[in-house]
Amino acid sequence: MERAVPLAVPLGQTEVFQALQRLHMTIFSQSVSPCGKFLAAGNNYGQIAIFSLSAALSSEAKEESKKPVVTFQAHDGPVYSMVSTDRHLLSAGDGEVKAWLWAEMLKKGCKELWRRQPPYRTSLEVPEINALLLVPKENSLILAGGDCQLHTMDLETGTFTRVLRGHTDYIHCLALRERSPEVLSGGEDGAVRLWDLRTAKEVQTIEVYKHEECSRPHNGRWIGCLATDSDWMVCGGGPALTLWHLRSSTPTTVFPIRAPQKHVTFYQDLILSAGQGRCVNQWQLSGELKAQVPGSSPGLLSLSLNQQPAAPECKVLTAAGNSCRVDVFTNLGYRAFSLSF
Repeated sequence: MERAVPLAVPLGQTEVFQALQRLHMTIFSQSVSPCGKFLAAGNNYGQIAIFSLSAALSSEAKEESKKPVVTFQAHDGPVYSMVSTDRHLLSAGDGEVKAWLWAEMLKKGCKELWRRQPPYRTSLEVPEINALLLVPKENSLILAGGDCQLHTMDLETGTFTRVLRGHTDYIHCLALRERSPEVLSGGEDGAVRLWDLRTAKEVQTIEVYKHEECSRPHNGRWIGCLATDSDWMVCGGGPALTLWHLRSSTPTTVFPIRAPQKHVTFYQDLILSAGQGRCVNQWQLSGELKAQVPGSSPGLLSLSLNQQPAAPECKVLTAAGNSCRVDVFTNLGYRAFSLSF
């Protein structure tokens, strides 16, 4: 009987596969390390890459400095959201959140510390977790996504302590009002809901798409991003990017941009936004477009401002989305360079 001859693996097959992966990559999430010197980025393949911002920003930086220090498989599906505590990186994918020790990851020991799954209505339900939010005052984590609910987890015990129900479709984004223990959530149902964490009750609802100046029916009613600063909120998605006064539930500024926005944040006296298109937009609160700074990705899904006081030399804005690259802006005027998976 003749022995089977093993098939030869074509040279470069792994490299071709990796090149195809990079070509079709989407980076959904970012989080800065507690020391401010490293950046984690999570992609659609379930991988997390850790980049050294200090090495990439060094005067002696080489091309290799812009590659990950370590890349590891964190989830079976996409890494939709990430946040960092003073010791841990928390990452969310389909149906569960995982914890990783920053100190171990930087030694390339990428072993999960724990994983938790919110109490879903059925065991067959595996909804994506689109948003994570830390509530430092109560040492808790809020998770929200495909099951249309907000789940609060006690970070000390790992137990889920409350569920906030009110959205009728899945949730895209969360924001914290730090002065009062209140959380805002926005989702596919077109509503921004304000929750009082003391009573676990919904205390305010703004149906953005019902306001004529914000409504854009051709884009849908979904809310894809929101941010808060004291009594002010900015949100966007299907409806126009709009600044709201929360106490009066009044839209005060509608920003003149057609493309749906996927991420927004307050920064000093500006609002930064990004979404469809390759630019990071800088807005005056009055609605005037101060600048549009182009990046390398055709669409952007997340912005991250590194403002860790421990590493002022690494104070940068990073932007990522529909590519394998994370753009780094050392000031808001231009893209300095890109990190790459």
